[in-house]
Amino acid sequence: MKKNIFFGLIFILTFSMNAQNEELPYSQIPDYPEDYSPGNVAARMIDGLGFRYYWATEGLTQKDWEYKASKDGRTIIETMRHICGMSETIKNAPNAAPNTGIEGLADYSYEQLRKKTLENLKAASELMKGKKAEDFESFKVIFQRGEKQSIFPYWNMINGMLSDCIYHSGQITMLRRASGNPINPKVSVFNGRLRE
Repeated sequence: MKKNIFFGLIFILTFSMNAQNEELPYSQIPDYPEDYSPGNVAARMIDGLGFRYYWATEGLTQKDWEYKASKDGRTIIETMRHICGMSETIKNAPNAAPNTGIEGLADYSYEQLRKKTLENLKAASELMKGKKAEDFESFKVIFQRGEKQSIFPYWNMINGMLSDCIYHSGQITMLRRASGNPINPKVSVFNGRLRE
């Protein structure tokens, strides 16, 4: 009986550890595409964001999540929620899917926010790869509030959410350094890899 309980606990612990260690996208940037088509360039921008976000948020502690530079500033976890919401918009644009907000985003844990954001960015990148200039005409940033829709071209995504997420990933990097937990010094954003 004790032997069965022991092996059962080992199985549960092993399963739990494997689930926690599930590899998230963007620990390194994917290989670059063969050509500079508009879709590939946009996908590469999203991949660059994913890589920066991955390392900006890797290994944060509760002390880090709660840190903010001033009483009026956002905490790191609030910044992560903001980025997560924008990552949903980035993912929805190639399909011209309306953005209504993510239900319960304020209740997401650090791990859930990080995973959702990285998965959204990976999905968005995949949707962009290989797209031609004419494909971008159908990509739309759509905000839906009740029956009202506000529709914008993909141009607004580039100077809006994509740029904003890169900016906020940099803020997280700065805030975590200020809270005493700087990012891995081996991160090379130029090469999209950890230095040896």
